[in-house]
Amino acid sequence: MKKKWYDFLWIAELLYLTLGLFNILFAWLGMVFFVIPLLVAAIGGSKTYCNRFCGRGQLLGLLGTRLKLSRNRKPPKFLRSRWFRYGFLTFFMTMFCLMLLNTYKVFTGAPLRETVTLLWMFKLPWQWAEVGMASPWIAQYAFGFFGVMLTSTILGLVTMILFRPRTWCVYCPMGTMTQGICQLKQGKECTDCGRTSEKDSGAA
Repeated sequence: MKKKWYDFLWIAELLYLTLGLFNILFAWLGMVFFVIPLLVAAIGGSKTYCNRFCGRGQLLGLLGTRLKLSRNRKPPKFLRSRWFRYGFLTFFMTMFCLMLLNTYKVFTGAPLRETVTLLWMFKLPWQWAEVGMASPWIAQYAFGFFGVMLTSTILGLVTMILFRPRTWCVYCPMGTMTQGICQLKQGKECTDCGRTSEKDSGAA
């Protein structure tokens, strides 16, 4: 099957993670991964982004399938249950709001914290990442957001290894939000929800 241009968006995911190691301000580019899926779901009423354009999903599929880093076992049922998906989304958004609160504190005069928090617990010094001449609050948001992106990537990699390649897609907060938007827009179950993720992750 002939490859499409969007089949190579996993490169963008790798590039994003790499750039953040050298200049933390590149973390702001990750907002594209947040905004576009929501817009696609709101305008088109489908999960086209998740199924076709998600660079992280492609990367996990590549590592798990092509490089055979996945055990390729069906994920446990609770991962795809409604209570877990929406519970994880609630927790994820709570942590995101706390990140915004820290950014606001720096905006109002608190000192910049040049750390990246992984798995919401481990604060890693990140002083080597250039911040340039940006305002402290802009840099603080970048540090926090890069921590969010790295944390979700780590979770994706762990579940990729333990289960099927794109198991992350089953409980991804963005996927849960886009599915909710689809359901609200269509007034029923989204007809294009999780088609790719279910095939690759064993959610079906």
